[in-house]
Amino acid sequence: MDLTGKVAFVTGGMSGIGFAIAAALAQEGMHVAVGYRTSAHHDEAMAHFQAHPQWSIHAVQLDVTDRESVRLAAAEAQRRFGKIHVLCNSAGVNLLGPMDQATPEDWDWILSVNLHGVINTLMSFIPLIKAHGEGGHVINIGSMACFIVGANSGVYAASKFAVRGLSESLRLTLGPHRIGVSLVCPGLTQSHIYEAPLRRPAHLANTGFPTSAQTLTRLENVHAFGMEAAEVARKTVDAMRNNRFYVFTHPEFRDEMRERAAEIDLAMPDDKPDPVRLEYEIKRRQAAADARRVANTLSWKAAAPRLDLRTAIVDAAFPVFCSQSITDISLDSIARAAGVEVADIEACIGDKLALRDLILRQLMTICCA
Repeated sequence: MDLTGKVAFVTGGMSGIGFAIAAALAQEGMHVAVGYRTSAHHDEAMAHFQAHPQWSIHAVQLDVTDRESVRLAAAEAQRRFGKIHVLCNSAGVNLLGPMDQATPEDWDWILSVNLHGVINTLMSFIPLIKAHGEGGHVINIGSMACFIVGANSGVYAASKFAVRGLSESLRLTLGPHRIGVSLVCPGLTQSHIYEAPLRRPAHLANTGFPTSAQTLTRLENVHAFGMEAAEVARKTVDAMRNNRFYVFTHPEFRDEMRERAAEIDLAMPDDKPDPVRLEYEIKRRQAAADARRVANTLSWKAAAPRLDLRTAIVDAAFPVFCSQSITDISLDSIARAAGVEVADIEACIGDKLALRDLILRQLMTICCA
C-alpha cells in the first residue's frame, strides 16, 4: 500500500495517540488534516509538525459531538488536500469511577465523544472515501477496555465495547468498497487523556466523580510509564498497511485475554442445538465468513473486475431466482440478463446451485444485519 500523496484525517490529533498517528502518516508522505477541539496542546503539536517542513499538515478545528462541525471539517480537508483515503478516529475521553455514582451528564459526556463522535465522523467521511472508488481505510482507536473491564471503568468500557461492535460490523460492510477497517486496542499509553475532565462542556459539568489536583497528579504519574504513543502509532500504521483488523499493541494482556476466552467457552451450554436454528446459524456464519474473505483481501489498487462481475451476476440472478424454480433456470438466461458469458459465471461463482447459495447467504447477511 503506497501512502504517498494520499490524504488522511485524524481526530484528536494534537496530543497522545492521535498526534503520534498524524505524525507517522505525515512521515509516510500523506497529507494529514489534524482535527482538534480546544487549544490545549495545539501550539506544542503544531510546533512539532512545523519543525518538519516536508510534512503536509493542516489543522482543522472541530467538535466530534457536533455533526455539522464534522461535516464542515470534512469539507475543509477535502478542499485543502483533495480526495480523502484514511479516517482515524482518535478523539476520546475517559472517566473512572463506579457506575452507580455516575450522573446522566457523565454518561452523556463519555458517549457523546467516544461513541457518537465516531458515528458522526463515519457518517461524514465514509461517503467521501466511497465516492472516489480508490479504496481507503478507517482506523478506530478503541482500548483494551473493548474487552477487559474493572469495577471503576464501566462508563468508559460501555463506550469502547460499542466501538468494537461497530468496527467489526463496519469492516464487513465496507469490504466490497475496498475500504479496510482496523480497531486499535492499546493499553496504558503516554498521553494526556487524564486531563479530559478539565475540559468538559459546561452543560455536562455535573459529575459524580469530581477531579482533584491529587487525582490528576496520580494519573499523570501512572501514564508516565505507559507505552510511548509513537510505538502505538507505528503498530497502527503497520496494521493498516497489512489490512489487519485487530491491533493489539500491548503484549501484557495476552494471558488475561486467553482467560476471558476460556471463561466464555466454558459458559457455553452443552445441549444439542435445535437443527432448524443450527441450519440458520450455519448460513449466517457462512455469510459472515464470505464477507470477511472480501474484507481480508483488500487492495487500494484499481477494483478487481471479477468483484464487479460477481456483483453484476448476483444482481441479475436475484429476480430470476425469485420468479422461477431452480429446475427452470439456466445459466444461459442469467448470463443474458447480466450481459456476460456463461463462462464468466462459472469462473466467478460456479454452477447455478452455487449461485443460488451465494444469493441466500447475502440475504442472510441483510436479515441478520
